[in-house]
Amino acid sequence: MAQTISRRNFLKGSVVAGASLGLSFYDSNKLGVNNQFDTIISNGVIYSGDGSQPVKGSVGIKDGKIAAIGNIGDSADQIIDAKGMAVSPGFIDIHSHTDGNIRYAQLGDSKIYQGITTDVSGNCGESVFPQSEWKSISDYNEEIERMKIGINIRSYIGQGTLRHIVIGDNDVPATKDDVKKMKYLLEEELEKGAIGITCGLEYTPGSYATNDEIVELLKVAARHDKTFAIHMRNEDNRVEEALAETIDMARKAKVRLQVSHLKAQNEANWYKAPKLIKQIEDARNSGMDIAFDRYSYNAFSTGMSIFIPLKYRQGTTDEIIARMKDDVQEKEIAKYVNNKLEQLGGAKNVMVTSAKTPENRKFIGYNVEECANMTNLSNWEFMKKILIEERLIVDIVGFSMNEDNLKMLLSHPLGMPITDCSVYSPVGKLAENMPHPRAYGSFTRFVGKYCREEKLMDLSSAIKKCTSLPASRIGLKNRGLIQVGYMADLLVFNPDTIIDRATYAEPHQYSTGIEHIIVNGVWTIANGMPTGEFGGRAS
Repeated sequence: MAQTISRRNFLKGSVVAGASLGLSFYDSNKLGVNNQFDTIISNGVIYSGDGSQPVKGSVGIKDGKIAAIGNIGDSADQIIDAKGMAVSPGFIDIHSHTDGNIRYAQLGDSKIYQGITTDVSGNCGESVFPQSEWKSISDYNEEIERMKIGINIRSYIGQGTLRHIVIGDNDVPATKDDVKKMKYLLEEELEKGAIGITCGLEYTPGSYATNDEIVELLKVAARHDKTFAIHMRNEDNRVEEALAETIDMARKAKVRLQVSHLKAQNEANWYKAPKLIKQIEDARNSGMDIAFDRYSYNAFSTGMSIFIPLKYRQGTTDEIIARMKDDVQEKEIAKYVNNKLEQLGGAKNVMVTSAKTPENRKFIGYNVEECANMTNLSNWEFMKKILIEERLIVDIVGFSMNEDNLKMLLSHPLGMPITDCSVYSPVGKLAENMPHPRAYGSFTRFVGKYCREEKLMDLSSAIKKCTSLPASRIGLKNRGLIQVGYMADLLVFNPDTIIDRATYAEPHQYSTGIEHIIVNGVWTIANGMPTGEFGGRAS
């Protein structure tokens, strides 16, 4: 924890005196001095977030906003000495699955320590509103803000959630009245603050929608100048067709398009990645507002139930389990699962990362092949057993992607890093399972490994990809830049040491190298430790 000097203006040289004692800031709040700024970050190398080259100077903060930049003196209640380190806007994670989990990690634990100050949930077609717990995004935002949070929370509304509410979870066509009801709900949530709509077309029930049905919803988002983010219908054998379908829907609706976690999955499809880039560039050149994002790792994470064919995944949990137990249907499911495992390179490439029942927790951290051997079952028999016992809620990590493709995607001007993960914490409820390491390290890995070590881009460009670029994709008008009048979401980090520490075997490890974090003007992390102050907002 940083130390304080509760004296001010005794001597003009008090800053120098403090520095000689190794103090990183001083505080005049107790003296009631009417200073020009609440906080000054001094002696920093300022990266504005727009990709331009940095400048040396100070940043003055007043009433939660950036009030001045440059040579601004030292009239402040508290001064943070950046000691020549980088000062940047806070990072923005536009593809997160934090949703209601922020209640169990109010600081934003795994997110804030990798520099994320704004976290965007409601992705892949699923949002926590408007449902039973939160009737609207307003209810969600109000509860989150009441309990105090360390990071900013924003959210999309999920198309799959809308379909679940209006139609249910079965593969049935939407009537005109159904579409009208979904459009009404969407309009309501957009007006209350949802930043756009998402699809997860590999998941039920959103996958049961026709393209025409989805386009009708996208037109509502377009009318409000909101974003359409999509987990496409396919990310492996038919990924090119899925991207073409996505672009066609967005073009018909004239909506801003964000392609989520772009990838060409499985070795047989790795060659398709440059073709995906070409499709996106062609759409951009034709006038479409399109970009994409990607986490900084070569393994994906999802639920094991994704291995069940869509037609058998409809309905209630009990109905799905009944199909898995039916002799005829089970054989079809087994054939499909074994084919998917083969395409992934074998069951050894699928690791179990969550289970709730005590007897199944021993499988966490082991791949499916190992788990099958431990139980003397075939790969499918083990998967069937654990899915039934866990009532389909089993998380996995799958190793199926290519490093060269990852570098190409991360370095492309239209690409930006994401976590594609919920917030987690090394303590409490969120420490029980083994998340993908991206939950703790996607952004610091992007800056430390791919910018500094791999030299895919300079630091100014990397910071832009973490700040103003994602802000522009979701219409954040006052975050993502160090600019007078913008909200004071700021990082002070060491460009030479910033890095991820989380691994697949030990994911609950915070990133290092970020010394100070300010959220809406509130000094939240000081010298790498929490201050106990919470400045996050949910609206």
